[in-house]
Amino acid sequence: MKLLYVTSEAAPYAASGGLGDVMGALPQAVKQLHPHDSVAVILPLYKQKMADKYRQVLKKECEFWFAYSWRHAYCGIYSLNDRGVTYYFVDNEQYFDRPQLYGQFDDGERIAYFCRAVIEFLLRSEEVPDLLHANDWQSALTVVYLRTRFAHDARLSGIRTLYTIHNIEYQGKYSCDQLMDLFDLDYRYLSILEYDGCINLMKGAIVCADRVNTVSPNYASELREEFFSFGLHHIIRMYDYKISGIINGIDTAYFSPGEGGEIAFPYTAANRAEGKAKNKLALQQMLGLPVDEQIPLIVMITRLTHGKGVDLVLHVLDELLDEEIQFVLLGTGEAHYEEAFRSIAGRHADRARAEIRFDRVLSKQMYAAADLFLMPSKSEPCGLAQMIACAYGTLPVVRGVGGLFDSIVPYPADGANGFMFYQFNAHEMLFTIKDALRLMHLEPDTWHRLTGQAMATDFTWKSSAQKYIDLYTQIIH
Repeated sequence: MKLLYVTSEAAPYAASGGLGDVMGALPQAVKQLHPHDSVAVILPLYKQKMADKYRQVLKKECEFWFAYSWRHAYCGIYSLNDRGVTYYFVDNEQYFDRPQLYGQFDDGERIAYFCRAVIEFLLRSEEVPDLLHANDWQSALTVVYLRTRFAHDARLSGIRTLYTIHNIEYQGKYSCDQLMDLFDLDYRYLSILEYDGCINLMKGAIVCADRVNTVSPNYASELREEFFSFGLHHIIRMYDYKISGIINGIDTAYFSPGEGGEIAFPYTAANRAEGKAKNKLALQQMLGLPVDEQIPLIVMITRLTHGKGVDLVLHVLDELLDEEIQFVLLGTGEAHYEEAFRSIAGRHADRARAEIRFDRVLSKQMYAAADLFLMPSKSEPCGLAQMIACAYGTLPVVRGVGGLFDSIVPYPADGANGFMFYQFNAHEMLFTIKDALRLMHLEPDTWHRLTGQAMATDFTWKSSAQKYIDLYTQIIH
């Protein structure tokens, strides 16, 4: 089986979020399970984002020019091999030599170029993949091109396709008059891409792909509802027969309390109580909080946006801080949320801290030190933070939505590894937190059992990768 993953980002070469993490881990996990399969990933060459140690080992595969719409564009293809996975990088300085991956004035043109460059590279390759796995709106056009403009090309017509929705909120919407000028597609294909009065790249990929999946089974189910689908529920329902969900995993080697290096006191499941207590004391001292291992510590590591449930937390945080607890937030986002958390931290200087920044090292230290991890998302396709918290023996308090519902077993169910509330309601969240705090104080043996079950939960990529392999096999055969 020959697989090609098409993505706009992949760790460690360029990543801005969950998509990059998944595309850095999934191909490697698939290769480990099926070492004789050909596994490749193709993404843009972001020169300003790629570390020197990777740029220095790039091998130039080829270069060519191709025409699309009225443009005549250069394309260079570079590669490197990492543990048997081949990574191809599409080089064009006009489009990709930028300080940021996205958020540029010409993102539509950059994405159109990248997707077309992938197809042009396949036309010139010695071998073509059996299956092309495209991800999110940034690579949706590769699926569309294979089923429209290049549908009758003898070299490409046998390629099967899987399209994964990592976050349906971002769909790639453009004016219909851009169909030919920007995307080099004839107007006879407009009905494939047009939705709600505009071009919708995600919609086009859903229509054209052989199969579609999302990053958790529950999220796949939720997308049939208007509340979660950002307007695409009609299309999701129409193509329901080819949509499924596979939950993501995490890099359990990187997120390991036993590895040390970035947390003050490494620990394992066997000595988790002692290890977490020591890390709590170290974090309290570092952040200038009262140093006391008996004080429950609640942390939140998130983007500060409405979809992450930040409004719920702000609504009741003053009331929560009337309890004998400490609260630490780490994250950045919308300015009014940043200021609101700074204000609360100022009012409760002896109990709360707002660390408004991105800091991977501090995040690990918080996971290792905390008793509870708060994740009250309004919508959450999969979520990785709740899995990371479990790996550190920190019990998540989550809303039962998307991948949070699939990954957290709420107390008092058998095998519980966290706590869950269901309505998007601030006080239901608050009461769930208070129930967890009572359990921590009154039933320490039960609490110790729950932290052990959390650390024992299998969030490795192995199980998820095997499900993807099974899906690939179904699609190809």
